[in-house]
Amino acid sequence: MTNPPQHIVRSFDEQLHGLGEIVIRMGGMAESQLATAIQALTKRDSDLAARVVQQDAAIDALEERLNQDAVRLLALRQPMADDLREVLAALKISSDLERIGDYAKNVAKRVIAINQAAPIEPVSAIPRMGRLVQSIIKDTLDAYVARDAERAIDVWRRDEEVDEMYTGLFREILTYMMEDPRNISAGTHLIFIAKNIERMGDHATNVAETIYFLATGRRMEGGRPKGDTSSFAIVEPPESTEES
Repeated sequence: MTNPPQHIVRSFDEQLHGLGEIVIRMGGMAESQLATAIQALTKRDSDLAARVVQQDAAIDALEERLNQDAVRLLALRQPMADDLREVLAALKISSDLERIGDYAKNVAKRVIAINQAAPIEPVSAIPRMGRLVQSIIKDTLDAYVARDAERAIDVWRRDEEVDEMYTGLFREILTYMMEDPRNISAGTHLIFIAKNIERMGDHATNVAETIYFLATGRRMEGGRPKGDTSSFAIVEPPESTEES
C-alpha cells in the first residue's frame, strides 16, 4: 500500500489544525464573556451586560462551523487513532465551551435584572468566584494547546473549590433574603448568577477530562471531586430583634 501524496497529508494536517484553532478561539471568547459579565455585575453596567448577551451568537456560530468542518473531515478523511481522537475531542470541547458562553449570557441577563433593584452585600463575593472559574477556563485552554495531561488533572481537581465557594455563597445569600424580604428579588438573581458560574466550572472540568483522554488515550479514573452541598443547606432564620 503506497503512502498518500504529500499534499494530501499536508491538507489533512491543516484541517486538523483548523479545528484546534476554532476551539481556542471559542475558549478565549467564552473566558472574555465571563470576565465582562462579572465586570458588568460589579459596575452595575447594564449596557455592558447587554453586550455580553449580543456576543453569544458569535460563539454559537463558531461551534456550528466546527461541527460542519469536523463532519466533513470525518466523511472525507476517515481519520484513525490519534487523529480520530483529535476530531472527537474538538467536537466535545466545543460543545462545553458553547455552554460556558450560554451561562455567561445568562449571568449578563440576570445582571440587567438585578440592576433594577438596590444593591445588596453578597454581590461583592461573586466576582471572586467568577475570577476563579475564569482562571480555570484559561488553564484548561493552556492544557489543550500543550496537550498536557497533568495540567488537565490539576484543573479537574480545582472544581471542588468552585463548588465549595458556591455553597458558601448560597448560604450567605439565603441569609440576606431571610433577614430582609426586600432582598428576595435581588437575592434570587444572585443565586442564579452564582449557580451559572458554578456550572461554567463544571463544563471546564468536562473539557479537562476530554483533554486528558486526548493526551493519553485513557479516561480519568475515580469520581469527580464535588464540593457543592447547597442541596442540603440549612439556614437558620435570624433571631428577632424586636422587643416583646
